[in-house]
Amino acid sequence: MLRTDSSPSVRLRAVLLIGFLGAGAAALVVLGNPGNMGLCGACFLRDLAGALGFSTEGKGPAIFRPELAGLVLGATLLTLLRRRFVARSGSYAALRFALGIGMAILALVFLGCPFRLLQRLGGGDLNAWFALPGLLLGVRVAMRFEAQGYAIGTTAPAPAPVGLAGPIGIALLLGLFFKDMLFGPGPESTGGPPHAPWAAALSVSTAAGLVLSATGFCAVSAVRGAFNGRRAMTVAALVFVLGYGLTLFLAGKPNPGFLSPIAHSDHLWNFAAVFGLGLAGAMAGGCPIRQLVMTGEGNGDAFITVSGLVVGGALAHNFGLVSRAAGPAGPGGPTESGRIAVVAAIVLLFLAAAWVTAARRRAASTGESAQDRAKAIG
Repeated sequence: MLRTDSSPSVRLRAVLLIGFLGAGAAALVVLGNPGNMGLCGACFLRDLAGALGFSTEGKGPAIFRPELAGLVLGATLLTLLRRRFVARSGSYAALRFALGIGMAILALVFLGCPFRLLQRLGGGDLNAWFALPGLLLGVRVAMRFEAQGYAIGTTAPAPAPVGLAGPIGIALLLGLFFKDMLFGPGPESTGGPPHAPWAAALSVSTAAGLVLSATGFCAVSAVRGAFNGRRAMTVAALVFVLGYGLTLFLAGKPNPGFLSPIAHSDHLWNFAAVFGLGLAGAMAGGCPIRQLVMTGEGNGDAFITVSGLVVGGALAHNFGLVSRAAGPAGPGGPTESGRIAVVAAIVLLFLAAAWVTAARRRAASTGESAQDRAKAIG
């Protein structure tokens, strides 16, 4: 709806749906999710790493969040209802996995993915306004790379098991959660990291998966729209922020200022981390939330990226890369290791873009087929 040349009335419906999605994300915060974290792809996949035991004991939260299942399976449900479920995959698997790792680490230095950035803006977090220019610049640089020849590759129809691996995997994890076989709180637990009741989390996130699949919304694509003239997605992002903020206000839960929950005020590193996050998200073809939705739609490449996000979340905690949130213990901010990781990630992203661009140009000049180029690039 937001990715095609649809009629103005269809685009308006899509924008309104995204506004309701913002309200739903805020409702999850009101019901118990961490502050300004109604839905966050990178953070929730990091939590999944802990629930699977990938994080070193005591170095990361361990909780399976039903929102992950709702986002993926909601998208699957919509494609099945529309009879449009087609398994797809392409190439560059190693690069996609690495981009997922990078997005997770950069998001955990900033303390949120681009989708959570929108929620922090709506919730009145002034730190997010210093990070927002980083997202704009990161996506703009990625678009410049694309103009020079960078491309992550296109997907093609694949055997059904390729597309079903992600939805089946997340459904199995949901089953283990209900059997209380994962690390962290189970379905009836009230302790552990803050979380909304599982029924509300699963219901709202399933509706979110349906809406995100139907509209094609993505925080990174919303930034693209501001530069390429396709601004329906950008308008939808603004309406999302408005819907989120208005719901928190009506619920009496706004927390404006620089001391917002799960945030820090080191503005330089907020900017730098989100710059890298925007760059990586654009290079990967979507933000973490978009990768989850595409996984539900049968995109095997997105599932590879999601797997990288899980691994990146575990690595970030195991090696002390996660920023400290401001609170009673101090102002918070990135660790020294986190700063080094941000710089290293940005350098590697530039090198990866140059490598892929050069490989594609070389393949084009020698007349190699698309299949040959995929094998050459990985």
